[in-house]
Amino acid sequence: MRDAITNLIRNYDVTGRYLDRDAMDSLKAYFSSGIARITVAQLVNGNSASIVRAASAKLFEEVPELIRAGGNAYTTRRFSACLRDMDYYLRYATYALVAGDTNVLDERVLQGLRETYNSLGVPIGPTVRGIQIMKEMVKDMAVEGGINDTSFIDEPFEHLCRDFSDLSV
Repeated sequence: MRDAITNLIRNYDVTGRYLDRDAMDSLKAYFSSGIARITVAQLVNGNSASIVRAASAKLFEEVPELIRAGGNAYTTRRFSACLRDMDYYLRYATYALVAGDTNVLDERVLQGLRETYNSLGVPIGPTVRGIQIMKEMVKDMAVEGGINDTSFIDEPFEHLCRDFSDLSV
């Protein structure tokens, strides 16, 4: 897994350049948000089950056909798989949030997912909406935890949503 620092240094190394003002500004921005990133990760870690539970309840309230007969979250097995996947996305989004880089999402979550979701007929719209709900919840928790600038929280969740939106199901 790479992080913001490793990627920055790798890019400069590949081109044989010294770190310039842009690189230094990127490093400063990453380090200045470090405590907030760790705080948010702690909030998510301590509340992951309740985040997934509340996000799924809101999702199923918004898209009730998912849990009706014939829906993709109908039956205990499918419902559990949905919650498992939401927890999976939340956990990896937290890794990417701390790393300041979405590379882990590409490597560990998104590669191969297109084929899996296509073969299973998983509806992408509700998947994206579930991720968005979790992002909103994490941002609200961060604000309640005293973090004023929550913009860094958007990146991993939006990366997941963008990639899922590219899926053709």
